[in-house]
Amino acid sequence: MTNRAVLIKEIETVPEMLLDEVMDFIQFVKAKSLREGIYTAIASESSLQKDWLCAEEDEAWNDL
Repeated sequence: MTNRAVLIKEIETVPEMLLDEVMDFIQFVKAKSLREGIYTAIASESSLQKDWLCAEEDEAWNDL
């Protein structure tokens, strides 16, 4: 059984009064994942910036 199937099965057994909390947690985890991806992209950009902003790099891309 996949994680998704197990999770759906578990959610089906959660008492109605806890569903808002479950939804909040799911949204939190999704937002956290998105933030971490953005932070990784920002870190990559700043560390690669020295290579992107040089004349040699521009010259290498001129003929493409």
